[in-house]
Amino acid sequence: MPPLTGHLTRLALAVPLLAALGWTAAMTGAAGATEHPATPAWTAQPAANGAGRDGGRPYFYLEGLPGSVLQDRLSVTNPGPDPLTVRLRGADAYNSAKGGFAVRGAHGSTGTGAWLRTAADQVTVPARTRAEVPVSVTVPGDALPGDHPGAIVAESGGRSVGVRVQLRVGGPTLAALTVEDVKVSGGTIHYTLVNRGNAVLSPRLAVSADGVFGTLLRREARTLPVELLPGQRVRLTEPWRDTPALDSATVRLRVSAAGDAHSEATASALFVPWVPLTGGALLLLAGAAAGTYAHRRRRAARRGGCDSTGTGAAPAPDRQQHPDERHLVKAGAES
Repeated sequence: MPPLTGHLTRLALAVPLLAALGWTAAMTGAAGATEHPATPAWTAQPAANGAGRDGGRPYFYLEGLPGSVLQDRLSVTNPGPDPLTVRLRGADAYNSAKGGFAVRGAHGSTGTGAWLRTAADQVTVPARTRAEVPVSVTVPGDALPGDHPGAIVAESGGRSVGVRVQLRVGGPTLAALTVEDVKVSGGTIHYTLVNRGNAVLSPRLAVSADGVFGTLLRREARTLPVELLPGQRVRLTEPWRDTPALDSATVRLRVSAAGDAHSEATASALFVPWVPLTGGALLLLAGAAAGTYAHRRRRAARRGGCDSTGTGAAPAPDRQQHPDERHLVKAGAES
């Protein structure tokens, strides 16, 4: 049985430890009590379309003939504790360089962005309140049929939100898609997609490559993560990491989209291990240079040997006599 003093010593050490743990827990609880969850950001989206439905539409969809006026409502929600002022404007949409959905600046719109109007250029929404702003689109009488994508841009406090507007003007639609400028660089296939019709397209891509020794690549058609807007072109890439070390290939791209849109393009690619070939070529050139130098040394040595063992030095070339010298020689002979 351990002595009583040992129990008392352990008890004396445990009391301050428990007190410290309790103080730490109390401080943690107090700190947690003073923290507040972050306030959700304000939102802008199409207003509910029907009773009991809120936020069910991801974007505006409007359709009408040239000359018509189309109407809808934008919902701006302010969940914060302070009033919120939001500026509103219309904008045309376009594809970014990599195929993303982008909108024009404040003065760059000539289509849907210019035809769109909100009831006010800015709206102030009270705290924890939602405001609905009437929206109208006046389709010009000479508007071309087809899709005219745009957006309502809401801006406040350095934050910008784009609410997409899918406007379709009545009339015949044409789905036309082309694939162009196919090139192979390293382990990447580069190509350009162009929407030459008047309808928004979701392109599908199939890739194949055939070499001298057989099939190199086969990829079935799949939908690309790109929504190609009318009149837009995007430059895209397709990875090809397992390229052959030595071959000559024909790469073929096939694209298609709804509405019987399809296109095809090919490109040639030559795969050569340039580093080994370059090293071998340099070795061959070095060997040829060394052989030429040795051959010239041997020829020079042979020439030197003939001059030292022959009958003498080579005769000097005849010197052409001056006319006066010839006259003096003749006079001396006669005397």
